[in-house]
Amino acid sequence: MLHSTLALSLLLIAVTSNLAMAIKKEKRAPQTLSRGWGDEITWVQTYEEGLYQAKKSNKPLMVIHHLEDCQYCQALKKAFAENEEIQEMAQNNFVMLNLMHETTDKNLSPDGQYVPRIMFVDPSLTVRADITGRYSNRLYTYEPQDIPFLIENMKKALHLIQTEL
Repeated sequence: MLHSTLALSLLLIAVTSNLAMAIKKEKRAPQTLSRGWGDEITWVQTYEEGLYQAKKSNKPLMVIHHLEDCQYCQALKKAFAENEEIQEMAQNNFVMLNLMHETTDKNLSPDGQYVPRIMFVDPSLTVRADITGRYSNRLYTYEPQDIPFLIENMKKALHLIQTEL
């Protein structure tokens, strides 16, 4: 009887500890301003803060419009977060903002309100409508396979600061 009680107790402890480890693994990290776009990047919280920081730091503001339940946004987010060159440029050369809602600045939606949409604002607070993606029906959208094109547009935004401002 003592032997079976001991065996049952050990079995119960093993099952409980395995269950506790499984629950710990499923625990999600707290939501940060990055929302999965890059945890090493410093993100601003609002569009107004982004404009202020862009002007103050003389860096372009990169605005990413997205939604959590959008499969295209999720695919772009994954590609964006995994690309080291984008992460390095975003971390060092841009003021970064990702929005899950529209702003009051209609210049950020010149061809409509859709997601994902990435736009650039230069330090003079001009929305750079001339830095577009590859698609004529949604000028500011990017897909995961467009990451090299997005990198070129990021470099273009940096170059325009040096040549135009």
